[in-house]
Amino acid sequence: MDVNQYLDIFLDESREHLQSCNEKLLELEKNPTDLQLVNDIFRAAHTLKGMSATMGYDDMAQLTHHLENMFDAIRNEQMIVTPESMDIMFEALDHLEAMVQSIAEGGDGKRDVTEISKKLDVTGSHAEAAPAVETADASVNAANDLDYNEFERTVLDEAREQGFKCYELTVTLSDACLLKAVRVYMIFERLNEAGEVVKTVPNAELLESEDFESEFSISYLSKQPMDEVKKIVTAISEVENVEISEVSAFEETAAAEKQKAKPEQKKEEASVPAAKAPANDAPKANGNNGAAAGGTKTIRVNIDRLDSLMNLFEELVIDRGRLEQIAKELENNELTDTVERMTRISGDLQSIILNMRMVPVETVFNRFPRMIRQLTKELNKKIELIIEGAETELDRTVIDEIGDPLLHLLRNSLDHGIESPEDRVKKGKPEKGTVLLKAYHSGNHVFIEVEDDGGGINRKKVLEKALERGVITEREAETIEDHQIDSLIFAAGFSTADTISDISGRGVGLDVVKNKLESLGGSVSINSTEGQGSLFSIQLPLTLSIISVLLVKLEEETFAIPISSIIETAVIKKSDILQTHDREVIDFRGFIVPVVYLKKQFHVPNANELEEELHIIVVRKGDKLTAFVVDSFIGQQEVVLKSLGDYLPNVFAISGATILGDGQVALIVDCNALIK
Repeated sequence: MDVNQYLDIFLDESREHLQSCNEKLLELEKNPTDLQLVNDIFRAAHTLKGMSATMGYDDMAQLTHHLENMFDAIRNEQMIVTPESMDIMFEALDHLEAMVQSIAEGGDGKRDVTEISKKLDVTGSHAEAAPAVETADASVNAANDLDYNEFERTVLDEAREQGFKCYELTVTLSDACLLKAVRVYMIFERLNEAGEVVKTVPNAELLESEDFESEFSISYLSKQPMDEVKKIVTAISEVENVEISEVSAFEETAAAEKQKAKPEQKKEEASVPAAKAPANDAPKANGNNGAAAGGTKTIRVNIDRLDSLMNLFEELVIDRGRLEQIAKELENNELTDTVERMTRISGDLQSIILNMRMVPVETVFNRFPRMIRQLTKELNKKIELIIEGAETELDRTVIDEIGDPLLHLLRNSLDHGIESPEDRVKKGKPEKGTVLLKAYHSGNHVFIEVEDDGGGINRKKVLEKALERGVITEREAETIEDHQIDSLIFAAGFSTADTISDISGRGVGLDVVKNKLESLGGSVSINSTEGQGSLFSIQLPLTLSIISVLLVKLEEETFAIPISSIIETAVIKKSDILQTHDREVIDFRGFIVPVVYLKKQFHVPNANELEEELHIIVVRKGDKLTAFVVDSFIGQQEVVLKSLGDYLPNVFAISGATILGDGQVALIVDCNALIK
């Protein structure tokens, strides 16, 4: 068998199982007597063992086998969970993660696991013969447990009237079967070529997670003879036995009588994921009771395909803009109506495509509990990580980029923010510090907050370091406000640490975080109370590819300014511009706001210097405001953000370009760079 075709699936599922093991182990550390957690981890390790063995990654299979033995010993009460055993289990997961990463990078996944296997075997080797994990559904195996409700019986009766036969099969897999879920999938793939699987016991979810022993039951519709149906299943390897019977007068079956006699006993029933569409027109039980045969509602899609779909849709958005322009120029009512309808439909399509790319931030958040556990040991601190809003979704492109900034902020909170247990007790605080990692939606943005109840920012020390490093002048230091002092920690190379630490900044500083987030069109701010803690707030756009902009004119050139940065637009008189400290400013609602002439910044020849009225756009970056002066406003539009490419990687204050409806290229202004 060519296993390379399954490599991507193997990597995805291995990462999921390892992440699950990490999460469950952290829960087990808090609740060491919870055997359900042990059972969950055992099943994940067992699945990993079978997958890696089938793919030929022997070192991985060997290590998961030893890890499985330790969990087996725990769940059979032959050993107890201790801090030492927890460290060994986490160490084993580190090895497994390294092997998966090696395979993902094209390696062979080989690794010397002798030492870690010995550590695991100290307590786990005697559990070799421990029985398999028991579940509530383990006894649900025989075909006579295929209880049907009234709706299902009606559907099956109608199927028989159309010439279909209803079979009940009990399939037994061999004890040596490593990948039971794969065998189940193969069985349903073959059966659905000649008929329709109606329901199973256990249900689809339990079959997919291998949460059953060796037997499972199938209710099946087909026009094939019974012997042919049996041959289909027995021809699949690792199927030890198949029992099959035909259900005739359905209302008189023992199963129906059993259901009437025991109405309170309900088995978990659901459809089985069909490998492909059925090759016949058998009726489907598509009721709300879950007894459908249409397959699961989710599929895995390669992210490259989603990227291709997004690129094609971006081209459609560009053409949509062109059609809108043509319709406006021709003033044809029929064309205008058609374009408006196309705009509405493409708008709905845009929402669907963008939602397909959305990924919960938990894919990033889930990395951190394990890291917090390790760092608290290294720092000799007691810290609890609380996660809220992990279900909040972001575009996959943004998700890929925010891991490192969040990691840096969390490390900073642990190292610089949270005090030692002794210091916290002296201050009247609980011995254990708290770090809150929170995500939530607000408008077209996602906010992620990292909050700690530590010592807050030592503003005196920050100010001294800023003066020492020349970040601010003595004159500026005399009038600087508290929130401005807090923001100084984001200056390039700034650090208050007396020694370089591997835990947080490593001498680099938080400017790395700030620059990365700004490159994503986001921002970061801080709110700190000395002695009580700090709150870092990150603002991120929901998506990076299609954005709303305000189109403006600079002479004959068209530029686009992201709506997310704009506070207000206005028309002012030239006499409203004031001079202060050799800079031009305006009084904007009581704030002194510096003025930036975009023509000068982008070297656009100015042919109308004598105009008395100026069009301004007030933009914000954090707590800083700036007024851009332009010639005129064109209007708001959704555009596709395109990179300038490798030939123009560092053009000042330009974040990309877009193609307008008239075919012209408009440059997209990077407001953050101009404000800076």
